[in-house]
Amino acid sequence: MPARLRPIILICLAALLAACASSPTSTLGELPRTPQATTQQLLEQADSSDPQKAALLRLAAADQSFQQGDLAKSREILALVPLEQLPPAQQIFASTLRAELALAANDPQQALQALQHVAFERLGELPVEQQVRSQLVRAKALEASDQPLAAARERIFIAPLLSGEEARTNHETIWRLVSGLPVTAPQDSTDPDLSGWLALARSVKQAGTLGQQQRAIDNWVQQNPQHPAAQQLPEPLVMLRELADRPLTHVALLLPMDGPLAGVARALRDGFLAAHLQAHPEGSELQIELYDSTRLGSLDTFYRQAQAAGVQLVVGPLEKNLVRQLSEKDELPITTLALNYSDAGQTTPPQLFQFGLAAEDEAREVARRAWADGHRRAIALTPRGEWGARVLDAFRRSWEEAGGTLVAAQALAEPVEMANQIASILQIRNGESRSQSTGGSATQPTRRQDVDFLFLAATPQQAQQVKPTLIFQYAGDLPVYATSHLHAANENRSQYLDLEGIRFAETPWLLDPQLPLRQQVERQWPQAGGSLGRLYAMGADAYLLAPRLNQLLALPDTQLEGMSGVLTLNPAQRIERQLPWAEFQDGEVRSLTDYPVE
Repeated sequence: MPARLRPIILICLAALLAACASSPTSTLGELPRTPQATTQQLLEQADSSDPQKAALLRLAAADQSFQQGDLAKSREILALVPLEQLPPAQQIFASTLRAELALAANDPQQALQALQHVAFERLGELPVEQQVRSQLVRAKALEASDQPLAAARERIFIAPLLSGEEARTNHETIWRLVSGLPVTAPQDSTDPDLSGWLALARSVKQAGTLGQQQRAIDNWVQQNPQHPAAQQLPEPLVMLRELADRPLTHVALLLPMDGPLAGVARALRDGFLAAHLQAHPEGSELQIELYDSTRLGSLDTFYRQAQAAGVQLVVGPLEKNLVRQLSEKDELPITTLALNYSDAGQTTPPQLFQFGLAAEDEAREVARRAWADGHRRAIALTPRGEWGARVLDAFRRSWEEAGGTLVAAQALAEPVEMANQIASILQIRNGESRSQSTGGSATQPTRRQDVDFLFLAATPQQAQQVKPTLIFQYAGDLPVYATSHLHAANENRSQYLDLEGIRFAETPWLLDPQLPLRQQVERQWPQAGGSLGRLYAMGADAYLLAPRLNQLLALPDTQLEGMSGVLTLNPAQRIERQLPWAEFQDGEVRSLTDYPVE
């Protein structure tokens, strides 16, 4: 062989070996290559190529458009590719891209549907880069469709394939997902890594004080030294271990014990004290001192007295005007957990935290749940006035941020006008034909079909009119999602039957009569089992929050499972609640779980 040909042959052989090493089998097909041309050039080349090559070029062009942020162009090109005529590798590539485009359009259900293609059975035969890409989009779609446990499982599975910043981000996301699950979430014993993650999250959540949480982390690491989370502790837990453990020994309850808010204040106080007694049945060093806010000379005088007495935390006030006064100060001498909210958007002193049973939380919860259930177009009925406007605005913002459309919204009419109002908002047609017939066959009214559900914020009496009116107007099949305000918690079967099928957000306190604290409180205050129970729950949660405010501030992703909901701290230092769900069924309230066994 002439010497001058050897380098050429060696180069060709090396290229062939590399191609064999990196290319899938002939039955699997090849993946699109990283394009060295513009999208337009790729499309022009595809137009003059055979079908097999044209498909590869168009997939490359669609992906290039997606990477460049031109989502509409990417969808347009991808629609030209005949998916079922492609070999498996390209089907996986195209389906993954379809899922990414669906996620970009806030449609996780469509993304998951794209990822169910039969070709994914051969995903493990593709290069690691494609495996990671496909599984990451699956994890994101599962999370976006409110399946955090499944999303965590997917990320744990692909973790060994990742490196560098991608691995670090995936690691932190796993912790965020598992730490967001409730303690009652199903445990997984089939995957040691997932079981370890869940055990770590559970041990941290079940620990009461900061010191107990720190010891729980250390104990878990000692017991699981080879677990990925032990070898690289998630950043929030690193920060948690570094926080100084400063025991809370003196709390001031600042509540109105006289006047129109006295009943509310007593329920809050009793819930707070009951939670304390349950946590420390043998007694503790925590001193809880009650101050009557209706007898204050001024807030400044109160804070001077409290500071002189050694108070470390003020819980209260409840009155909105007093909370507004605190929020207008530059700083406070003592950390304060107000039990109401100042005006939205207002800059507040760094020592002020705000907590309450905000209806806005429930409106946001309705938007989250309805979206997770696959709904996209809503109508809304809320009360007249400032409260109803705030609730509607909170729902509208959350719903539209998720990608939903609010087709129409109205203030609730009086009962005598409600039938006409619902007929109008649902555009009921042929309403007068109820008793007429043509040629022997009756015509039935129909409603607009571009609406998926009704968002309802209403009192029990108002809500009792809504569902029967929907049925009367031939719209009984329209799902209704509501805030807790329609739930009187009085076990009135006839009232509940009028609310049949309505789904609503509610506090864990009122959904679980077996809660030990609720049972303990009800023995002394039976009214705690009714609608006042929400206030007892809020008082108990104020006690839960009291020693943890600095933790929430340092670790903003922390979630606390309270009696009034899952509690988090937003950037404005307001406590937000995520609530469980229930439905009226056969005259009873039935809990709906957000975390089915997967």
